[in-house]
Amino acid sequence: MKKVVGWIVVIVLLGGGFWAFRRYRLQTQAQSAAAYQTEAARRGALKATIGATGSVRANQTAVLVWQTSGTIESVAVEAGDTVRRGDVLARLEQTSLPQNVILARADLVNAQKALDDLLEPPSELALAQAQKAIADAQKAVDDAQKRLDSLNSPARQVDIDAARATVVMARDKLDKAQEDFAPYEKKPEDNLRRAYFQSRLADAQREYENAVARLNNLLGTANEVDLTVAQANLETAQAQLADAQQTYRDLLAGPDEDDIAAAQARIDAAQATVNLARLTAPFDATVTAVYLKPGDQVSPGATAFRLDDLSRLLVDVEISEVDINRVKVGQPVVLTFDAVLGKEYHGEVVEVPPVGQVSQGVVNFTVTVELQDADEEVKPAMTAAVTIVVSELDDVLLVPNRAVRFREGERVVYVLKDGQPQPVPIVLGASSETYSEVVGGDLQEGDLIVLNPPSQFEQQGGPPFGR
Repeated sequence: MKKVVGWIVVIVLLGGGFWAFRRYRLQTQAQSAAAYQTEAARRGALKATIGATGSVRANQTAVLVWQTSGTIESVAVEAGDTVRRGDVLARLEQTSLPQNVILARADLVNAQKALDDLLEPPSELALAQAQKAIADAQKAVDDAQKRLDSLNSPARQVDIDAARATVVMARDKLDKAQEDFAPYEKKPEDNLRRAYFQSRLADAQREYENAVARLNNLLGTANEVDLTVAQANLETAQAQLADAQQTYRDLLAGPDEDDIAAAQARIDAAQATVNLARLTAPFDATVTAVYLKPGDQVSPGATAFRLDDLSRLLVDVEISEVDINRVKVGQPVVLTFDAVLGKEYHGEVVEVPPVGQVSQGVVNFTVTVELQDADEEVKPAMTAAVTIVVSELDDVLLVPNRAVRFREGERVVYVLKDGQPQPVPIVLGASSETYSEVVGGDLQEGDLIVLNPPSQFEQQGGPPFGR
């Protein structure tokens, strides 16, 4: 009986000890678990983003400076005014301008008139005069040829008699032409009838002189000098005929493109000099700074205005070579400003450069973002925090970035099992600032991930995620 009682006591003691040990272990595990911050692995949506900072700039900026000296006559704008391309912003007093600018006005008028004359179709009078010049030149060639021929052959009496008769008739014709021209001699030179009778008079005069010359040639004796002169006269007459014919062809063809270009270049040069007396807006913009007032004396290089095209506000941000291939034109962007508290602005990527820039061994790409809902609180030069949304995923397994560690060459998270953190290998995909997508590994939805595993669980080989 005593032996049975002894075994019963032993059993009771063993059972009590096991119960006490189990209770102690559960309490210890509960205390350990309570010491860890955990979050369950879950499925959800993820916005993969890239963060950067940059300064706001206008779509286009220009600082206008004077290119000549003078006194400010008028200033047409104030800071904050909007202007259109070509609007005059300020002028200099004409009396204060350098001589080259003043003379350029006359040069401009003359150059414009020269171009207008060049483009003007030829008048009937000009064509008639060109045709008459051809006829006169042809007759001169014929006469020169006859003169040369007469020197090269002996004169016959019948030719001498005919030449004398021609002189008489030419004299009569000349007298008649002088008589017909006399009533129109004092008329304007562009009078058509005056031009007609003057032309007939010139023809008669030339005909008479040629007839006299022919008679003298027949009565004289040719020598080597006369032949040389006659040959030279023929060649000169032929050259003048060619010139007259070319002039007529030019009138019919109109102005040459090179002549027009040269005339326009003279106009542009004169206009550019005239324009030095004023400043105009080079593009549609807002006047953001005015540095002058009427009466100021300025010299070349003096700053006058700053213009900014605020119709589009842009932010240039530096993206590393690691992330650049994830950035595409059209991706949405969220922007915040320290200077504008409590507001988020939106935009999109509008330019991704094909080439990066190397600085101190680091390669970055300057990506341009455009604000789409900017208001008056956003101003050029403000610093913006830019978040580019490179992808949006639905129903993916997520882990907090702060829980990811690097252990033995792979990324892991510590999952709480039986009150103790256990490493679980994972493969990460896209990530945001706070969460990452799990695309491989042993992690299961619902696993309790330790957010603050003790440092002794981390081994050498790489930094934890985000550090």
